[in-house]
Amino acid sequence: MLSKAKISGLGAYVPPKKLTNFDLEKMVDTTNEWIIQRTGIQERRISEPGDFASHLAIEAVRDLHDSTGFDFREIDYIIVASFTPDFYTPSIAAIVHGAYDFKEEVGVVDINAACAGFVQGLFMANSFITSGIAKKVIVIGAETISKIVDYTDRNSCVLFGDGASAVLVEEAEQGNFLAYHYGAIGKDAHKISCSGLSHNLNGNEMRDDHIFWQDGRAVYTFTIRTVPQGMRLLLEKAGLTNEKLDWFVPHSANLRIIHSICEKLELPKEKALMSVEEYGNTSSASIPLALWQGIKQGKLKKGDTLALYGFGGGLNYAGLVVRW
Repeated sequence: MLSKAKISGLGAYVPPKKLTNFDLEKMVDTTNEWIIQRTGIQERRISEPGDFASHLAIEAVRDLHDSTGFDFREIDYIIVASFTPDFYTPSIAAIVHGAYDFKEEVGVVDINAACAGFVQGLFMANSFITSGIAKKVIVIGAETISKIVDYTDRNSCVLFGDGASAVLVEEAEQGNFLAYHYGAIGKDAHKISCSGLSHNLNGNEMRDDHIFWQDGRAVYTFTIRTVPQGMRLLLEKAGLTNEKLDWFVPHSANLRIIHSICEKLELPKEKALMSVEEYGNTSSASIPLALWQGIKQGKLKKGDTLALYGFGGGLNYAGLVVRW
């Protein structure tokens, strides 16, 4: 993989309000034991009614700045991955730009690849830097999924939480992006959906209340089939074996799914970095939040080799091998 880029910093923000499994027991027909057994999730964070993805993204950038001290005036591009933006327009990236002392000549763009969005954003950042379009790029994953969850549906409402994370990607003589793999099964895009201007997708009528819906069985089948296969191709492209891979960082969808993927890959589940137990499924924010946790827990070290793998709405998937 041609790369002249590296990840040089990471910040994150999660709302202070927690929604525990015991809270959900009072809201819907479920139990703490049922949720843990099927998902591994213990709690998730919920944004305040007046806070949206842009607010979380701004706070994640603040944390990134506090931890790295980067110069706002040196940033060339802001990329935000989210499927829960505040508005159709302006973009979250534009709102983040307006919150700090960035120069005017900054590219701002949102991308919607759902749970694969953060990795897709890293692809873009590497391309911009390697091609010479930019020298420093901020990539953000930010979601407020609680705004579109049906809290009467016990199968979906237990899964999701809100959060954001931001990374600084900058020019490097020898890039740290080592291999990539991506794809999509667009004919099944209606299996994960939230209506917008249209309520019909691939000939399927969708609910028209802007509420998230997924076909859990179809999504599980898609994940278990495509992720192990894609991971094998990704490691092959990178010239890596399971033994040489330090960390597997999948989208934190569900603990049982991640353990199943590890089993199919014959990869020790202890090598998986996840954010799902504390924060639930945060879609595009889940992978960088797992990295953030890995740093806080002293697991992730400089020089480690990571395989990031996002999968979800679209139905799309994206994998990237990075040297930390």
